[in-house]
This record gives sequence, structure tokens and C-alpha cells, in this order.
Amino acid sequence: MFEGFTPETIDFLWGIRMNNNRDWFLEHKKQYVDTLYTPMKALGQQLFEPFLEKPGSILKVSRIYRDARLHHPLPYKESLWCCIRQDVDWWAENPCLFFEIRPEGVSYGFSLWHPRTVTMEAYRQKIAADPDRFLDLLRQTELSTGIPVTAEVYKRPKPAENPALAPYFAWKADIGCIRNEEVGEAMFGPALGDRARAMIEQLIPLYDYFCEITAMNA
Repeated sequence: MFEGFTPETIDFLWGIRMNNNRDWFLEHKKQYVDTLYTPMKALGQQLFEPFLEKPGSILKVSRIYRDARLHHPLPYKESLWCCIRQDVDWWAENPCLFFEIRPEGVSYGFSLWHPRTVTMEAYRQKIAADPDRFLDLLRQTELSTGIPVTAEVYKRPKPAENPALAPYFAWKADIGCIRNEEVGEAMFGPALGDRARAMIEQLIPLYDYFCEITAMNA
């Protein structure tokens, strides 16, 4: 059961940012496990509950250690996240529902960060074939979450025969609907998990829609 993060969680994250080395981490490893990693696993399990009988999606919880194969100069990450996604090789090319904590606060919601070109072509074909479904999905998502769905756009947008779809034909990457919360009292305790769970559930239709698109090119 997710009981919440604490000020000690944020202390650790600032500490690893300022002291990103093995000696400091080993001295504070218990703080990492108790106040960051264990709560994140519990939160991930809470967020994943609506997907337990929903085939196709998996839960991933990150760890603080960087992948040594990337040859990053610093051994540890400065944030921790969990995400719900399809079982794919590279998460960034596929839709995901996520929660991330950083020294400055938390973010959670929907992301399709770096879709393949073929995915975005399939996306344009899909929304052109049934514009009402797509536009209604965007309206319902913003109505339920209070947050618009946004994206990085092309400098030279793709032409759209339907004027109502022109802004969405311009989407290129970094599609998201994300809530950000700065560090404060409201961020500590189990209520954060309830808020994140509620938003994740509100975003399932958006997630499913983009999973349909990526499945077309699997």
C-alpha cells in the first residue's frame, strides 16, 4: 500500500543531485530504499490496478542506477519513475502512463514522447478517417483532467483536408497530458497516490487510442 513520499524523499533526491558518487550513495542507500524506491513500487502497483485484467500493458518501475552501457559520466539518476506501457523494446516510441518524482516535485499523466514517423502517419490517417471520435476524445480528456493534450509541432505542418483537424495534423512528437506538482505539503502522504490514480484512470481512453495506432505498425 502506498503511504506516500516524505520530506526525506526530497532530501535524498537533492542529495544525489549534489553528490552524485558511489560513496555518498552507499552512505544513504537505506534512505533511498525506504523513502524513494519502496514507496515508488507501492505507488506503481496502485496505479496499475485498473490494468490487472486489461491485457497488453505492463508496469515498469525504474531504479536509481544509470545504465553503464550509456557511458554517462554520473552513476545515478536524479529522478525515479514508474510507467504503464506495452511490452516493447523502447518505451519512448510508444504511449505510456507515468509518474515521476524529481527534486523539484512530481509529474504524472500520459506521454508519447518520440513516436516513429510511420506511427504519426498512421495517426493522421486514423483521425482523418474518424475525426469526430478523435475530437471528442480530446474534449473529454480535457474536461475530465482539466489539462489539454499538447504536442511538439512541425514547423511546416502537414496539410489537412478537414480544417478542424489542421492543428492536430501539425503534431510531430512529445504528445502529452501531464499534471505537475511542486514540492509542498500536498505532495506528502497517500492522497498523492489517489490523485495520480484518478488521473491515470481518466487518461485510459487516450492511452488506448494511441495504443491502437502503434499496434497498426507493430
